Amino acid sequence: MYDRIIVPTDGSDIAAGAAEHAFDLARAFDATVHVLYVVDESASRLVLDTGSVGSVLEVLTEEGEAATDALTEAAGDIDLVTEVVRGVRIADAIVEYATDHDADLIVMGTEGRHGVKRLVGSVTERVLARTPIPVLALSAASLEADEADTTVTERVEADEE
Repeated sequence: MYDRIIVPTDGSDIAAGAAEHAFDLARAFDATVHVLYVVDESASRLVLDTGSVGSVLEVLTEEGEAATDALTEAAGDIDLVTEVVRGVRIADAIVEYATDHDADLIVMGTEGRHGVKRLVGSVTERVLARTPIPVLALSAASLEADEADTTVTERVEADEE
């Protein structure tokens, strides 16, 4: 059913919870998970202490590498690909990556970054609006309930019996 699952991350707890869900699905379906972090190139317009656009992008790239590294450790034994890419529009970069990699499913949290990012709209909502690829959007509440319940793998195996 699923061969390639894309998991965008922004380093938030909700993204990590969505990744755990994707990892369970990957185990159940023997799928490859692509963990994707998009460096927001529009953030390069911000002025940091250094005042250098290159420095801003370097800092954001380091954040992306840290976020994907953290999920690599959590993935365990699944087939995993990690990517840090740049994009002006995060949702468009996610859709482009998923399309280019022939993804069967995109798994993402519905809440992550806050503040200005939240004011301009949800990345998840934009991905949903722009892709024909199925998107599994997980809210914080659903992830908390899932932790108290069984894993996805256990539910799939029970359904198969």
